[in-house]
Amino acid sequence: MRSAADLKHEIERRLKGYLKRDTSGIRHELLSIFIKTKSVTIPEVFDQLKTKYTITLQSVASMIGTVASRIGILRVQKKNANSTSVYVLKDKYTDMVRTLILAV
Repeated sequence: MRSAADLKHEIERRLKGYLKRDTSGIRHELLSIFIKTKSVTIPEVFDQLKTKYTITLQSVASMIGTVASRIGILRVQKKNANSTSVYVLKDKYTDMVRTLILAV
C-alpha cells in the first residue's frame, strides 16, 4: 500500500507529464480556472475557455474527466442524481498545481 507521500509524488509526476504535453496552453488555463474559482461545472469552464481557444464542450468534459480520474486532483460533487456535476480542486493539491502551472 502506498504512503501519503508516495501518492502525492505520483500525482505530481502525472500532473507534470500532463502539463508537458500542453502545446496550446489550454491545460494550464484549465488548471488556472480551478485555482481561481475552486469549484466549477463543465459548462462554466467551457464558457471561459471558448473565449481564448477553439474548443468543444465535449473536449472540455474530456479534459476535466482526465484531470479528475487519471490525475486525481479533483473531487466531483452532485446534489442529486439529475443535477450538474460540480468539480472541485482538492485543497491538498492547490499549492502543487499553482507551482506546477508556473514552472512547466
